[in-house]
Order: sequence, then structure tokens, then C-alpha cells
Amino acid sequence: MKANIGTIDRVLRILLGVVLIVASLSGAIGGWGWIGLVPLLTGVFRFCPLYTLLGIQTCKRC
Repeated sequence: MKANIGTIDRVLRILLGVVLIVASLSGAIGGWGWIGLVPLLTGVFRFCPLYTLLGIQTCKRC
């Protein structure tokens, strides 16, 4: 897997993922908040399969 997510994209994904998971754990939103795992993991691993399919790359060094 070649990295295709840049720094800003990565930070936003991780923040969104954490916010959704915390909101789900606190009961503010339902169980669907666990979908936050997707942006969290794609941010941590710097790889998005959808970006590969669409030919998008936000990583300038890659």
C-alpha cells in the first residue's frame, strides 16, 4: 500500500474519527458513530482505497 493521504487530510480524518467514536461512546449519537473507525484507520495508515480507485492523491511527496 502506497501512501496517498497528505498531512492535512490525515489530521482531519483522525480528528473526525475520534470525535465520532467518542460521541458514540458517550451516547450523544447512536451506534453509527463507530463508522468513525474508517476515517481513523485511513488516517493512521495514510492509505485510502477509495482514493486509489478514483485516482486521487493528497500526498505531495508520494
